[in-house]
Amino acid sequence: MGDVFESDFHDLLVIGAGPTGLACAIEAKRAGFSVVLIDKGCLCNSLFHYPAHMTFFTTPELLEIGDMPFSSPNQKPNRNEALEYYRKVAEHYSLDIRQYETVQSVAGSDGHFTVHTLDRFGRAVEHRTRKLVVATGYYDLPNYLGIPGEDLSKVKHYYHEPHPFYGLNVVVIGGKNSAAIAALDLWRHGARVTLVHRGAEMHRHVKYWILPDINNRVKNGEITAHFSTTVEHIAEDTVTLATPEGEKTIPNDFVFALTGYHPDFSFIERLGVKLDAANDRCPVCDPATLESNVPGIYLAGVIVAGERTNEIFIENGRFHGKLIATDLSEKLTPATLST
Repeated sequence: MGDVFESDFHDLLVIGAGPTGLACAIEAKRAGFSVVLIDKGCLCNSLFHYPAHMTFFTTPELLEIGDMPFSSPNQKPNRNEALEYYRKVAEHYSLDIRQYETVQSVAGSDGHFTVHTLDRFGRAVEHRTRKLVVATGYYDLPNYLGIPGEDLSKVKHYYHEPHPFYGLNVVVIGGKNSAAIAALDLWRHGARVTLVHRGAEMHRHVKYWILPDINNRVKNGEITAHFSTTVEHIAEDTVTLATPEGEKTIPNDFVFALTGYHPDFSFIERLGVKLDAANDRCPVCDPATLESNVPGIYLAGVIVAGERTNEIFIENGRFHGKLIATDLSEKLTPATLST
């Protein structure tokens, strides 16, 4: 085993450098605490992996953190604008962000945690911290279908851009916003699109300006749709569907299984945090402070809602940092004041 690199001691370590994690770090730093953020990917890794030309469903001011204005000429900002905004916020607050480090385990207890990570070259790093915030989101873990052929290289669980699929037969699985957006974008850029959804129609959560577009494309036969249908099997050149009329096999080149994502429950449980099975696996935490049942470990962002991933977004998760910083101020004297 190679050398272990040890970082400085911090008042707070935040796992996850997305918008909520950044907000937590900013509020703790403003309160005088030393903070470090760890992320297994880049800054705002989940946003980076959104579709290249994605537009948010919300207005710029609802994405703001750290009292930094988000200026955009658009009523609804796009992915690139958001990434630039969060880079500027991180720069303004001189946040200490350790990118491309994956957390392996956490040892110790309240006031004396050691976070063991691996950098992108597999080298071990140890971070010591008094308190810990878990703000890992949910976009990294797709909801798998569990069907034959799902492990083929042609099956994707993330949609980025349409160009590579021009002139090809593409199946999009799902009935919510991500599936509707991908299906429309692929069709507009020359793919032959088949939409498959287990529901009888598109989901009620599809945004009001997207729903008529996808419904009209289906009505006009420009996008083929199979509702009340599931995918039974994916092969190299075909996909087999279970439709209300019976089994049907169609030609296929690529599949986008956009069936949602979930938090890393196993990681949360390894920390000792309890999940409430009777409440959609919501982690046990104090709603006033967001401290979990494990003293010194706080939760922030979408993971607070367990399996109800449509309840917490950037718009409300960004306020979690203030709750946590307030509790830290009542329990801790900063070991080293932030600059």
